[in-house]
Amino acid sequence: MNRFRFGDSDESASASASDFDDDDDTSGLPFPEPLSRASFLTPDFDPAAYLSSLTNRHQSLEDLRQELRDLDQLLSRELLDLVNENYRDFLSLGSALQGGEEKVEQVRVGLLAFQRDVQAIRDKVEARQQEMEQLLKEKRSLKAATNVGRALLDFANRVEELEKKLMIGDNPRQPRDGSSDDDPDSDSDLLESASDESDEEELPNGASSTASLVSLKTLDHHIRKYVYLTRLSARIGDDHPFLQGQQPRMSKIRSAVLLDLKTALEQASHAGEKRDTKTLAVLRLYKLMGEHTTAVSALKNMKS
Repeated sequence: MNRFRFGDSDESASASASDFDDDDDTSGLPFPEPLSRASFLTPDFDPAAYLSSLTNRHQSLEDLRQELRDLDQLLSRELLDLVNENYRDFLSLGSALQGGEEKVEQVRVGLLAFQRDVQAIRDKVEARQQEMEQLLKEKRSLKAATNVGRALLDFANRVEELEKKLMIGDNPRQPRDGSSDDDPDSDSDLLESASDESDEEELPNGASSTASLVSLKTLDHHIRKYVYLTRLSARIGDDHPFLQGQQPRMSKIRSAVLLDLKTALEQASHAGEKRDTKTLAVLRLYKLMGEHTTAVSALKNMKS
């Protein structure tokens, strides 16, 4: 019987047939073991790699082919026997698949019900979200209204306080004694040079009296309070109904402050050597109040 060893060199494979017919050379070779099924069950089975692993197998190529055919036939018979043994199970499997449409329909109905439940929950969440957004919007609106209310209350309190200081209303205005009635948070560095001087000056008629003198420092505080009220009104909105109702009171405050400024300007014109210093200080008060035109008119009336 012709035999060869896989993996020999090409020269050995091309040897003459007479070399393989020598019984003395082949009688000592081992008989090949049957092919193992486990070798074909590996997940990464590769035929070429498997044949390469048979290098030590002393067997002819034809014998190897025949062994593979026998193995294939054996596997086919085993598969047929397995089918015959489980024939009833195969038939019952087909019967079990009957009526599957009903089960699929039940699953579909269940999914639809679940979808409706999810949609209902989503609708509730969206409704709650819209409700929360509306509540937050109302909260912001109420907060803004509260801030406006506080600002209006502050405006009313400051107007009343300034009216008392200027003696506007039922009580007549008190004589000025040159004392400062400002609050601690007001700035008073505008008139340092002018307010440090004595408020007693010689009046035009030559009489010395403190009854009609205007304190520039006190007047500065009054003007600053008036300017703050005008800015607060602009910040709130001058068209607000409450502020519209306060306009007559603001007009009286403005008139009283302008009257004091006019009196202070007249007094500064008779201040002797300090006339220019005090006149400049009064003009700065006019500027602080934003009454440039009124200041020019007052100066013209003094010169005429």
